[in-house]
Amino acid sequence: MWRLFKECLSFAWREKKWWLIPLIVALVLLAALILFSTSSALAPFMYPFM
Repeated sequence: MWRLFKECLSFAWREKKWWLIPLIVALVLLAALILFSTSSALAPFMYPFM
């Protein structure tokens, strides 16, 4: 997964697609939030953010 993340960032950097970088970072953060909210005791506290 990290390889794909790095590859997407390097593509955005190489092709001068600066607007893609915040989108990629936001998608990774959203995926991490969903992953942690389904398998952790912190799920009730993360509910308002979803």
